[in-house]
Amino acid sequence: MTYRCRFESQSDVAVYMTLTNTYVLGAFGGGSSDAFRFVEHQIGEHVPVVSTSVADTRLVGAMTTGNRHGLLMPNTATDQELLHVRNSLPDGVVVQRVEERLNSLGNVITCNDHVALVHPDVDKETEELIADVLRVEV
Repeated sequence: MTYRCRFESQSDVAVYMTLTNTYVLGAFGGGSSDAFRFVEHQIGEHVPVVSTSVADTRLVGAMTTGNRHGLLMPNTATDQELLHVRNSLPDGVVVQRVEERLNSLGNVITCNDHVALVHPDVDKETEELIADVLRVEV
């Protein structure tokens, strides 16, 4: 399936959302936005749609990356955001905070359920964490 979607007045939907085969994470303003209603209507019957912020920003897609096995959140994510996301995702999805200097994880890591591509300056410890949490080759 392919859907055309705007996030409020922005067409850069990947900056504001992370979409996997298991969940959708986005800065939907508590579920009251047109974008949330659209995503909930089109995708919500298949996977949970979670409204959250990350590091007190709406840049959820730029700040996170994940797949059906896990979700990586930056070290700037608040404890409250981390707990909310952990409680909202399916039980099999591991949510992990990453201590990484390049903390806009969605911009420096891209992945699917089998492999991850990372920015060359990502720390070796982060690479190992990506492999462990997301269960991918890096």
